[in-house]
Amino acid sequence: MLHNLLQKEPDPREITNEEGAGMYREHAAIFVDVREPDEWAEGHMPGAIHIPLGDLAQRLKELPGEKPIVTVCRSGKRSLVAVDILEAAGRSGAKSLAGGMLEWKKQGLPIE
Repeated sequence: MLHNLLQKEPDPREITNEEGAGMYREHAAIFVDVREPDEWAEGHMPGAIHIPLGDLAQRLKELPGEKPIVTVCRSGKRSLVAVDILEAAGRSGAKSLAGGMLEWKKQGLPIE
C-alpha cells in the first residue's frame, strides 16, 4: 500500500521527455521557455520562444496559433503554471515538458 502512495500519477498536463523530443524533432509544437533570462542564457532549446513566466499572461499574442504549445522550465514546475495560464486564456491543449531542461540536458538533446 505504501508503494502505491509513493507512486506519482502522471499529470495529464505533462508530456514525457521522449514525447517532447519527438515533437521537437518533427517541428510539431511551439516550445515556450518560461525561465528567467539568466537561466535562458545558460542554455536553451534552439528555436524555443523565451517568455519568462511572469510575463506570459501579457505576451500571449506573441505565440503563434497553428501548433500545440509545449512549455519548458528548469524542472517542470513553472511550466505547469504556464499551462494553467494558457488554458485560462483560451489556449487549450498546451502541455508541460516533464523534467524540464534538467531532463532535456540529461538526455543529451539539442541546446544552444
